[in-house]
Amino acid sequence: MEWLLDVVVSPEIIGRWLRAGLMVLFGLLLARIAGVLTERMVLRVSQPERATLSRRIVSLMVLALSMLSAMQQVGFDLSILLGAAGMLTVAVGFASQTSSSNIISGLFLIAERPFSVGDAIQIGTQSGEVLAIDLLSVKLRTFDNRYVRIPNETVMKSEVTNLTRFTIRRLSIPLTVPHRTDLDAVRRVLLEVAGADARVLDEPRTEVRFSGFIPDGAQVELVVWVQRVRLLEVQGDLGWRVHQALAASQLELTPSFRKLKETSASS
Repeated sequence: MEWLLDVVVSPEIIGRWLRAGLMVLFGLLLARIAGVLTERMVLRVSQPERATLSRRIVSLMVLALSMLSAMQQVGFDLSILLGAAGMLTVAVGFASQTSSSNIISGLFLIAERPFSVGDAIQIGTQSGEVLAIDLLSVKLRTFDNRYVRIPNETVMKSEVTNLTRFTIRRLSIPLTVPHRTDLDAVRRVLLEVAGADARVLDEPRTEVRFSGFIPDGAQVELVVWVQRVRLLEVQGDLGWRVHQALAASQLELTPSFRKLKETSASS
């Protein structure tokens, strides 16, 4: 037993383990530094999600190399280890097809860039601000402040609407007037209301559109364009101003108009 103890605790063995430990610690530090530097460099020329992905890949590669060097230092046969790792990779690949699909979908999302971190998007029934685009999933913060994780494969298979890609949005306010109402007078009132609002853009120009006839009367809609950041603000005000202006004009309106609702549509 004494000879075995001498071999285990020999200065040479202890030195190897100490060097291996230092390699691991140095690898952790180097992986962090290399990841941060890579993220900053990529961020100068590309999107934040690509920078984040690059940081993680570089960090993992540096850490893996340091771990392999440490294992070789203490006497592990890396050829056997690499062979076992290859077999394990095949086994894991068969067992985790969903994860593989999410990773591939995540790479396509990063390459295609239908949205970026900070954009407001809608995926299926979920909508919110993009917090992160990772290899496996997209993280959202909904407008009522909930955290939602959506697998990348689901994102790729769903219809995605980017609510903040363009700087201006169209706002439509529909209403119904009786058949005998003077539509020209209605049009003048609506244009005056829109023209008096400084938040309504001059281009594209404001329009009053005729939508069709229904038994209650004629359907028209006021269509204006506003800055995206002012959309909800204008949507909350303009409908009420239209209602007040039409009521003050003494034009005959149908009861359904009293329940006017503002709706908006993306261009």
